[in-house]
Amino acid sequence: MEISLDIKLKAKKIKLAAFDIDGVMTDGSLIYLPDGNQAKAFNAKDGLGVVMINKAGIKTAIITAKESRAVIERARTLDITKLFMNQKNKMPALDEICKEFSLKYDEIMYMGDDLPDIEVLKSCGLSVCPNDAVDDVKDICDIVTEKSGGRGAVREICDFILKVNGVTFDDLRKPSIQ
Repeated sequence: MEISLDIKLKAKKIKLAAFDIDGVMTDGSLIYLPDGNQAKAFNAKDGLGVVMINKAGIKTAIITAKESRAVIERARTLDITKLFMNQKNKMPALDEICKEFSLKYDEIMYMGDDLPDIEVLKSCGLSVCPNDAVDDVKDICDIVTEKSGGRGAVREICDFILKVNGVTFDDLRKPSIQ
């Protein structure tokens, strides 16, 4: 992934990394169980990336349009700082994050993949999408990852943010959850 100096400088400012779920932390597949609940498959390497940026002192958030017990459990397991579900319009969640943590938009990285993410992606300091995002999203993002949603894209951006900030795996030696 070839990244400009300007994008690296944006990444150095990041104090909170926020993620969509479907198409970002998952591959976007919707699996409905016989009881009507939804199952989601998450990537363990993506999870470790989130754990590592948490350990490096970068807060994390999930902003998703749907509600899911699987997402609640994933957020708990990864020690996500803030979880927003049922966010058809995601800007109020972004504004709440800024207010609660005294952050400016340029201190937030957001990773999304589809049309409901565009307004937040345009507002954040660092906009990121997986390589299988829709073209309208790819066209506005600072970074399009080499990997797809649910297939390592989250880990890729977490590793990039850590590297730009000079944080190594040795600095975070005790990752406990994937």
